Amino acid sequence: MIILGIDPGLKVTGYGVVEGETGDLRLVSCGRFDSSSEAPFPERLHRLYRELCQLIEKHCPGCVAIERPFFAKNAQSILMLGEVVGVVILAAAEKALPVYEYSPQEIKGAVTGYGRAGKKQVQQMVKALLALVDVPEPLDAADALAVAICHHHAKTLKRKLDR
Repeated sequence: MIILGIDPGLKVTGYGVVEGETGDLRLVSCGRFDSSSEAPFPERLHRLYRELCQLIEKHCPGCVAIERPFFAKNAQSILMLGEVVGVVILAAAEKALPVYEYSPQEIKGAVTGYGRAGKKQVQQMVKALLALVDVPEPLDAADALAVAICHHHAKTLKRKLDR
């Protein structure tokens, strides 16, 4: 199965695409979508939507996994971040892809075994789990790959429990 992981952000949204079944995962693609803070927010959302749709068309994932936002500096930021997540969900829904959301603690726990792990620990485990030479760049992409890995682990565990 191909999984698209998304780390949503107001200025930068990371993405990571992994492929694998119950065994090893492999990196397919990763990167980030940058949005100019000078452009009006609706234009930034539209650009993100178009770029996500292109990415989905290119890689044909079976699902989309998103980090669920839980914190922002102020109420306006969390509302805007919710709109970014809404755009991701819309792009997935348009292609009839199931969407799964995970908290930062769930992601860290799935990737490192510890829900309060630091960013560097998560990045090093992403590198190890995908058998990479270096930590994926940009770092927003490494975070998105962690989301995809989290979903893969959740699905693998569910399959084992269902047996």
